[in-house]
Amino acid sequence: MTTEPVKTDSQPEKLGSRFPTAYTILFLLIVLMAALTWIIPAGQYDRVMNEAVGREVAVAGTYKTVDANPQGFIDVLLAPTAGFYDPDSYAANAIDVALFVLFLGGFLGVVNATGSIDVGIRAAMRKMTGREVWMIPILMSLFALGGTTYGMAEETLAFYALLIPVMMVAGFDALTGVAIILIGAGIGTLGSTINPFATVIASNAAGVAFTDGLVVRLVLLLGGLAICVAYVMRYAMRVKADPARSIVTAQADGNKQAFLSGGNETEADQLSGTQSVILILFAATFAALIWGVSSQGWWMAQMGALFLGMAILIGLIARMGEKRLTANFVDGARDLLGVALIIGLARGIVVIMEQGLIADTILNSAAQTVGGLPELAFINLMFWIEVAMSFLVPSSSGLAVLSMPIMAPLADFAGVSRDLVVTAYQSASGLVNLVTPTSAVVIGGLAIGRVPYDRWIAFVWPLLLILTIFISAVLSIAAIL
Repeated sequence: MTTEPVKTDSQPEKLGSRFPTAYTILFLLIVLMAALTWIIPAGQYDRVMNEAVGREVAVAGTYKTVDANPQGFIDVLLAPTAGFYDPDSYAANAIDVALFVLFLGGFLGVVNATGSIDVGIRAAMRKMTGREVWMIPILMSLFALGGTTYGMAEETLAFYALLIPVMMVAGFDALTGVAIILIGAGIGTLGSTINPFATVIASNAAGVAFTDGLVVRLVLLLGGLAICVAYVMRYAMRVKADPARSIVTAQADGNKQAFLSGGNETEADQLSGTQSVILILFAATFAALIWGVSSQGWWMAQMGALFLGMAILIGLIARMGEKRLTANFVDGARDLLGVALIIGLARGIVVIMEQGLIADTILNSAAQTVGGLPELAFINLMFWIEVAMSFLVPSSSGLAVLSMPIMAPLADFAGVSRDLVVTAYQSASGLVNLVTPTSAVVIGGLAIGRVPYDRWIAFVWPLLLILTIFISAVLSIAAIL
C-alpha cells in the first residue's frame, strides 16, 4: 500500500476566490506595522527584573518618549528572518518551533510510508460506526485540559496530521479536525486555571496570588468549553449529513488526497503485524510528548529529538533501508516547509513593532484611557484593550509581562480586584489567539490542516461573537459582586 505524507500547498488551490494566501496576509501585516512606526510616537517604560516572573517588567508611571526608530523597506525585508531568532522579543524564538515542525514532518513522512495510519483509521472507524460525533467532546476536553493546566499551544501542531484523517474517515471534514485542536486548546488557555505561561506569570506581575479569581476562571473554562463543543458538534453533524455544506468543500478532493492517500476504499483494511507495532509506537510517541511537556520541562528541541528518534526506529522496523528511510523523512519535512516559513513571517510582525518602539506607547495610551472609570466600564474596556494588545503581542506570557504591571494597579482606583484584570487579560488573549494571524500556532495549524485563513474566519466568527458576549457577562457580574 502506497501512501502520501500530509501535504500543505505551496500553490493555492483554485477556489474561485481571490483571497490572498497566508504568506501574503502576513507580509502585508508586516508592512502595515512598519507604516505605524512612522505615525505612532516612540516611547518606553523603565523596566526592572521581577524574580517571581523571571523577566524584566515595566514600571508604572515611568513612561517617556524616546527617539523614533521608524521601520523602512530594508527592515520589512529583514523582519521574517529576525522573526525566527530575535533575542529581544516578548515571545520565544520561533526558530525552535520551525525546526520542530520540520522534524514532525519527517516523522509523519516515514510513518505514512508504511500505510499503518490509513489502515488503522479504517479499522477503528468500522468499530465506531454511528458514534463518531462523540469523539469531539472527548478530544476537545482533553485539549482544553492541556490548555488550562500548562498552556498547550505550539505542542498542538503535532496532532493535526494525527486527528484530521480520523475526522475525515468519520464523515466530517478537515476543518472539524482543526477546530477540535485549535478551539479545544484555545478555550483551555482562555479559561486558564494554573497555566504557568498565562495565569501564574500575569498574577505575579499584577502582585496577586494566582489562585485569586480561580472560581471566575473555572466558570469561563467550563462554560466556554460547553459553548465550543456544541458549536463544533453542530457543524460536524451538518457536514456529515451533507458534505456540500462543508466550509472547505472546495478543497475536499485535495484534502482527501493529502490526508487519506486518495481515499481508495478498495485497499486492505486489516493491519499486518508490522503495521500494528508501528501504530503502537506512533501512539507511544504522542504519549511521550505529552508526558515530557507536562512533567519534564520538554520544549521544541526535546520534542524534535523524540520525533527524529522514533522516525528512525519505525523505519528500521518497517525495513525501509537507509535510502528509503532518508527519502521519506526528507519528503515529509519538505511538505511542512511552508508551515515553518509561515512561523517566521508571523513573528516578523512582532519584531517590527518592537524595533519601532511603539508597544509601550500603545500601552500607555490604554492605561490613560481606563483611569477613573466605574467598575463595569473599567473591566469591559480593560478586556477590549487586552484584545487589541493581543493582536500585537500573541505570546500570552509576553503580553502578561508587558501589560499587567501597568494595567493591574489601575484596578485599585476603579474598585475592581486585580485578579479580575488578570482574568480579563487571559480571556482576551485566549479569544484573540483563536484567530490572530500573528500567531504561529493559528497560522501553522491552519497550514497543516490545509484550511485557508478566510475559510477559518468564516467558520469561527459566530463562535467568537458568542464567546465575547459570554466573557463580558461573566466579567461584568464578577465586577459588581
